[in-house]
Amino acid sequence: MAKIKPPFDALDDFEKLERSYFGSTKTVYRKGTGPAVVIMTEIPGITPKVADFARRVADIGCTVVMPSLYGVDGRRPTSGYLATSVAKVCVSQEFTTFTTGKSSPVVVWLRALARDLHEECGGPGVGAVGMCLTGGFALAMMVDEEMIAPVLSQPSTPFALSGSHKADMGVSPTELKVVKERVAAGVCVLGLRFSEDALSPPERFESLRQELGEGFIGVEIDSSEGNPHGFAKKAHSVLTEDLVDEPGNPTHDALNQVLDHFRNRLLT
Repeated sequence: MAKIKPPFDALDDFEKLERSYFGSTKTVYRKGTGPAVVIMTEIPGITPKVADFARRVADIGCTVVMPSLYGVDGRRPTSGYLATSVAKVCVSQEFTTFTTGKSSPVVVWLRALARDLHEECGGPGVGAVGMCLTGGFALAMMVDEEMIAPVLSQPSTPFALSGSHKADMGVSPTELKVVKERVAAGVCVLGLRFSEDALSPPERFESLRQELGEGFIGVEIDSSEGNPHGFAKKAHSVLTEDLVDEPGNPTHDALNQVLDHFRNRLLT
């Protein structure tokens, strides 16, 4: 008999806290010790598999912190839940989903969180993982010097409505200038996506390559028809829902590349 997935992850192995910046208070989930890594959830929210990924990062010797940005914390994704979360995010003033050349307002809050975490947890700096809607947030957070290990997993905003939207990286020209200076100084940006993912278009990775050069490492996993690992064309979530955590699978390799990114940048 197939094992039934539980509808919720209780997240009871995480410490549940509240953080307030700029008049906005959010719940955060914290686990582990060592340099901090901010894990920003994909749509629809902090799902069981997002929490599992956070546990993997904590296991290598990092303090993981997951801010609750939307959705029901710990709830397993369903099609209805996904649709409801997208609708709420699209009308939220915290997120920029359609405008090009601009980061989401909530990034300012996340930068403040990262600064405090660096002070509390120590180490050479802070890491961050953005996924889907939040994928580009890790890039925008590089404006602060504390951010030294950014990961962009299937960055999906602004939504791919036109050619200019597809190529946009979700940061302002001013932020991009600072990001390029940080990359020139040695910060490496890691990006992940499936090759046929329309939500995270290839034009966005091409823009990152053009702007950041060798400072951007883009990992693109083959999801074309007939691909050897059987990924569906609509595969999207590299580190969570579409992860096949088995040796030899490219998503397993991508996960390990992310963990090595944090080891090399934060733990040595």
